[in-house]
Order: sequence, then structure tokens, then C-alpha cells
Amino acid sequence: MRTKQDIADWLDEHERRFTRMSDEIWDNPELQFLEFKASKLQADFLEAEGFRVTWDIGGLSTAFAAEWGAGKPVIAFAGEYDALPGLSQKDQNTPDPISAGAAGHGCGHNLLGTGCLAAAVALKEWLGSSGHSGTVRYYGCPAEEGGSGKVFMGRAGAFDDLDATFNWHPWYINSAMKGSLLSVNRYYFRFHGQTAHAAADPHSGRSALDALELMNIGVNYLREHVTDDVRLHYSILSGGLAPNVVPDYAESYYYVRAIEPDTLEDVSRRVIRIAKGAAMMTDTQVEIVYKSGSTRVLSNEVLADLQYDVMRELGGIDFSAEEQAYAAAINQRFGDANVKTLVNRYGVDPQTAERALIGDVFPSCDKDFVSPGSSDMGDMSWYAPCSMLQTATWASRAAAHSWGVVATGRTSIGHKGMMYAAKVMALAAAQLILSPEILERAQAEFRAVIERSPYKCPIPDDVPAPSHEHPLR
Repeated sequence: MRTKQDIADWLDEHERRFTRMSDEIWDNPELQFLEFKASKLQADFLEAEGFRVTWDIGGLSTAFAAEWGAGKPVIAFAGEYDALPGLSQKDQNTPDPISAGAAGHGCGHNLLGTGCLAAAVALKEWLGSSGHSGTVRYYGCPAEEGGSGKVFMGRAGAFDDLDATFNWHPWYINSAMKGSLLSVNRYYFRFHGQTAHAAADPHSGRSALDALELMNIGVNYLREHVTDDVRLHYSILSGGLAPNVVPDYAESYYYVRAIEPDTLEDVSRRVIRIAKGAAMMTDTQVEIVYKSGSTRVLSNEVLADLQYDVMRELGGIDFSAEEQAYAAAINQRFGDANVKTLVNRYGVDPQTAERALIGDVFPSCDKDFVSPGSSDMGDMSWYAPCSMLQTATWASRAAAHSWGVVATGRTSIGHKGMMYAAKVMALAAAQLILSPEILERAQAEFRAVIERSPYKCPIPDDVPAPSHEHPLR
């Protein structure tokens, strides 16, 4: 492997090794911080490939770093492998769970982590045979879905020496991201009251559920008085067990989101005051537990342009008629929200946007566009220049975090998007080594932003990293 084309050829030659890994992770979906099989599978694979593996990064038992090479630049690939609750789904184009209520890869992290790993191994092979120097590092990152694993890892100094970071996300088009995602705080609100017989002795009770409901009402009124970027959503985890018993415990789980950390801090403070007010109104007590948070993504335009150039050189993804038909059946179950986004944000012509699978390459949407989601990749992006790639792995109308995404994650559709992402990331990383001036421009862009807006870790030092004994190590 002496040329960049050799990287793409090597990934084609070894594709089955990586699709098998991705399928095994899909077959064994694991929730945040419990990704024992996936983390061990990947770490063992990389160790066999000559990488030096370090476990328990940031105090997380399913986080590891695998490194090969020495010296500068240090180029990282950030993988993920956690699944989502309740999204079990067979690899078929109609909704049908493998096990009702069980987890499933509704965001394609089986593909995401394996694609980043494949890129890291391909870059290592190229460095080893071409004579160029540098360090390749793969991070196995747990709990992206609400757990902020990378924030804990970064807080412990895991990313301090990086020169550039690559990551990708399964999606329904191919594009190098220049926009951002929202910052987020996550809280548990636990109300404690006094139980009583709801009919015979209601005056003796203090309803924790009343407090929780009053809090939710207050937050819903707050929505009128926040900026357009703010998102507030919650679920009720506990609200009592019987109507004739005044509940002495109720619990909700909140996400508070905004673009800028200052706005997030202000809105979070207001939500907390509403919770305390609800407790006062009901003569109950509220326990506020901060779970995790993450910061908006800092996309590096130089790296995004580099990945876009690589995609144009490679061309798009060629999906077969059979794959198009499979995806079309999934699309029948979803609305047109993705189509509108493609037309309005990416400038895709309506006819293309209506295809069931879209393998074309598109420029990034406007750099000022902010997706309403969040990711702990945001925090990693504040340590070194970072580019998040998106490639087509699911049907064009399928919603993220849905059965429709799981349904393509173990098929040739998902495999093609994953291997395409691996090629783009590995080729872009190689170009940084061949053309150090590109890396310097990316770092200059990064430094200019950091000087204006220094990064502050959103998770306080006194919040411990969730850790579990790893049964497979």
C-alpha cells in the first residue's frame, strides 16, 4: 500500500471482515455503558492488528483507546457502538421486532463504530507500507445516546494530544457536515411526598405526582419565552402505582437543549426553578440529579471540504434495483420530513429527493445550519479539528431512532454506506499526512475559534463516570 488508491482497494479486499463485525454488533444490541460485547470485539480485533489497547478511558469500563505508530500527527477516529431501547427490529422492510421491547441499533452505531475502526486499520496499513510517520488512534466510545461518554473521556485528558479527528454518522445522503448540533443538559427530577389513602385520608397525603405534573406544566409555559433554538422534552419514569394511593415518589427525565452553552445554562436554571416551585406548591421535596451533557459541534470547514473532495473523487454509492425496492417499502411507512430537508436545506432537486436510496454526493448544507439533535462528538470537536461525515445507510424517508433505520443496518445498504465512509475518512486522513499544509490550515481555523470561545466541559468534576465491571475482560 503505497498510494492513496491502495487504501480504497485494501478496504474493498477486507470488506467482509468489517461487515461481519458490524453484523455481530447489530445482532447483540447493548445500551449505554453496557456495551461489553461490542467493546471487547473491537478491542480484540485491533490488538490482533498490532494496536496498543488501553481500557477504562475516562473511568468508563466500556471505553478504550487503540493506538498504532508514533509521533506526529496524531489522527483519531471516534467510534460508537451503543444501541437504543425499545427498537428491536428484524432485518426486513416491515416493522417487526426480534424481541418486543428489546434494544436495537436505531441510529446505526453498529455501522458507525465499525466504519471508524475500518478507517483506522486502513490508515495504519498505509502508514506501515508507505514509510510515512504518524500515530493512528481509534477510540471505542460508549454511551453516545444520552450518556455523553466522550465528555467523560475528554474530561480525563484522553483527547489532549490530538491533531485531527474523524467521525461519521449513518444517514440518508452523503455529505460532509459543516453545520452543528445543539448543546444539551440532562436531568432527573425526583419528587418525594407523603403517601396516604387517596379517598379516606387525602388531606394527609402530599402527592409527588402532583409536583411532577405542575413542573411539566410550568416547563410547557416556558416554551413561549425561549429562543427558537431551545428544545425541551421529557419522559415520566415513575408516577405512582395505584390511583387510590397518594404517590410519595415521582420521577421525570429531562433534556434541555440550546445552541450556545450560555443559553443552555440560562434555560436549565429556569427549568430547575420551575421544579423547585412545583415542590413548594405541593409541599413536597425535589431531588435534582444532573446526569450528563454535551456541547454543540464545532465543525472544521477545512476538513469538511477535504472529505467532500474525496467523495467527489470516489463518486457516490451505487445502490441496486433490489436495494431501492427494499428501501421503497420502508419509505411507505414514513412521512416526507427528510424530503423537505433535502430540498430546503441541501438544495437537492425534488426528483432526486424522492428516490428511496440516494447515493449521490452533496455539498454540506450551510455552515450556520444547526440540527436539533445533540451528540457528545460536539465535545470531542473542541479538542482538535474535527469533521463529521454523513453517508447513506438507510431509506430516504426513514426517521432516525426508528425501526426503519434498524431494518437496513444489517443489509447490503448499510454495509455499502459504512465502507464508503471508511474509505472517505481514511483517504482524507492520508491526505493530511501527504499535505501537512492542509492540516495546518485546519488547525489555524480551529485555534481561531477556540481563542474566541474557550471550551468548558459541561459535566462538573464531582459527577462520577458511570462504571460497571466488564464481565468479558
